[in-house]
Amino acid sequence: MRTRKELIVQWYREKASEIDIFCFQETKVIDKDFPFPIFDEAGLSCECSGQKSYNGVAICSSKPLSDIKKGFGEEEWDQEKRLILGRFKQIWIINIYAPRGGERGSDKFYYKLNWFKHFKDFLSDNFKKDDKIIIVGDMNVARNDIDVFDPVLMKDHICTMPEEREVFEDLLSWGLVDSFRYLYPDKQQFTWWDYIGGAIWKNEGMRLDYILCSEPLKDKIKDVIVDLWPRRRRTPKPSDHAPIIAEFDIKNY
Repeated sequence: MRTRKELIVQWYREKASEIDIFCFQETKVIDKDFPFPIFDEAGLSCECSGQKSYNGVAICSSKPLSDIKKGFGEEEWDQEKRLILGRFKQIWIINIYAPRGGERGSDKFYYKLNWFKHFKDFLSDNFKKDDKIIIVGDMNVARNDIDVFDPVLMKDHICTMPEEREVFEDLLSWGLVDSFRYLYPDKQQFTWWDYIGGAIWKNEGMRLDYILCSEPLKDKIKDVIVDLWPRRRRTPKPSDHAPIIAEFDIKNY
């Protein structure tokens, strides 16, 4: 976050008329060192939950948010900073950074699967399915083969294993809609590309980032796009992810 803060703000200034709420993952900075001033100057109010060098999430908004909650509220699950949420009018914004996982059978592999199950339980314990919810995040799962540039080459890799896909589908079964796939059932669009081998220029990537919504907001989705400009920058070194942007028609909320 601190390394790319100027790039983020530059991008925001160009998109300011289009974007109200930003969700960041893998901020890798403790809360007291979060670059609040540069976002304040851009007219954005930020809430964050971070840790040094790893993980971390933040929500920055030009609109007032209330009822901010950081983490699950359970020490076991909050050692890694992966969850922050707040409410904009009647709509809950939940920002998550799901674990990347590891090779099948490893501790990281099982932690990832259990984290998704726990997050689904968190939704059940705190929300109703008719609540208006938007969940934004790096899910570290390529949902289907269409979400991978080469499904044969990437078969059984981290983020494409059947167990990971199954637990992600189980999360969606709570009553969530994959906004991009809802609008574009057959379109191939990636959000992540490795730094190695010029993958961004060859479009050798995966769709790992999602904006999900609850059923009451499904018909309010107007568009979902991935903006490649920040990822194609050469300096400063960009994130290996590109921002995904969803537009909802929520004027009456």
